[in-house]
Amino acid sequence: MTRGGARNRSGPQPDETSLKSAKIGYVLTALPAAGYDGPVPEFPLPKVIVWWEHFEDKQKVREVDDNATEARRERELALWEWVWRTPQACAWSSQPWRWHSVAMWVRTSALCESAEATAADKNSLHRFADQIGLTPAGLKENGWKVAEVEAPEAKRPAVKKAAAPARKAARDRFQVIDGAAG
Repeated sequence: MTRGGARNRSGPQPDETSLKSAKIGYVLTALPAAGYDGPVPEFPLPKVIVWWEHFEDKQKVREVDDNATEARRERELALWEWVWRTPQACAWSSQPWRWHSVAMWVRTSALCESAEATAADKNSLHRFADQIGLTPAGLKENGWKVAEVEAPEAKRPAVKKAAAPARKAARDRFQVIDGAAG
């Protein structure tokens, strides 16, 4: 049985602003807040067939529900278009191996919007979102952050910022107090 070692989400997440991260050169890749404006790839998954189940003469009957099947496909394609306009898509565009996971998030998201969704489906949705960086934790896991949007120079208030003081190391922040405990 495996023991010890680093695991996903084991212990505190790296903090880009910490002294330790500065020492080891840990930085997050900034993704443009405006999102991805490149070409959207074709949705890679086949159409899901939605079934309508009912009983006739005490027998369960399954029939293809063409309207629900078409509605599900349209929803998947709309979500696919939307997700490819997020900042994370800038990273995915150069990583085609992630596109299937993105498509599975889309498919699971469309399913979770329906009445057929189970608790397991909703759990899977969250896990896919983490894998592809659509949650704050998922962004950190992937080593990404969404870049800060600055106001244009003309609209920015004329306030001069003072330089932030250098952060002291932990041992320099301690203060020894000489005196007797009473």
